[in-house]
Amino acid sequence: MSDQGNSSRARTKRQSARERAYEWIGNAILTGVFTEGEFLDEIALAGEVGTSRTPVREALHRLQAERFVELVPRRGAQVRVVNATEMHEIYQARFVIEADAVRRICGRRQGTPPDSLELIEAMEAAARDQDWNRVAQLDQVFHSSIVSHRGNAVLTEMYDAMRPRQVRLAVRTLTELPERLSTIEREHRELHAALEQHDGARSVEILDSHLHEVPELVQAFSR
Repeated sequence: MSDQGNSSRARTKRQSARERAYEWIGNAILTGVFTEGEFLDEIALAGEVGTSRTPVREALHRLQAERFVELVPRRGAQVRVVNATEMHEIYQARFVIEADAVRRICGRRQGTPPDSLELIEAMEAAARDQDWNRVAQLDQVFHSSIVSHRGNAVLTEMYDAMRPRQVRLAVRTLTELPERLSTIEREHRELHAALEQHDGARSVEILDSHLHEVPELVQAFSR
């Protein structure tokens, strides 16, 4: 085999190891294996993932860019703490983009995005299993599909850039306040109905309630 072929295979193997490390560490953070504020040991992570330290280090840099961890000089990677201020700012940013989307969708009488009802049902099924990570992932897909349905690729890209923080916020919300689940599920159903009825004002009203921090949640994120 040529040197070029060997180099290509080595690069592919390294990328695969990096992706494996990225997926494993990110999932461990989302599911609470690593708690907020905890420092991560590269050697231990490499052992868990079954790679060398280099792919782990590369994965941590990617996770830093996505706001999962902070790289602290001479101390390593620390799981980021999501506080009440960041929670409020994420909700604000989401409301601006999502409210614009539902107004446009209803104004054009487009109805709901494809598969939106199936996503709601899948979320409810995951919630019955208390699989908060899957609920959060599906929730992000559901709301992103609404933004995408509006038809502005730049806004969709901006919205999806918040995905890691949005998912982490949802996982922690459900972990801290699982009693919020019934309200969240009801509002998803109500938003779906309002979009089907082309009712922009009602859709925005539901989003305002859906993305509003309740006092118990603010208190939980302030600890």
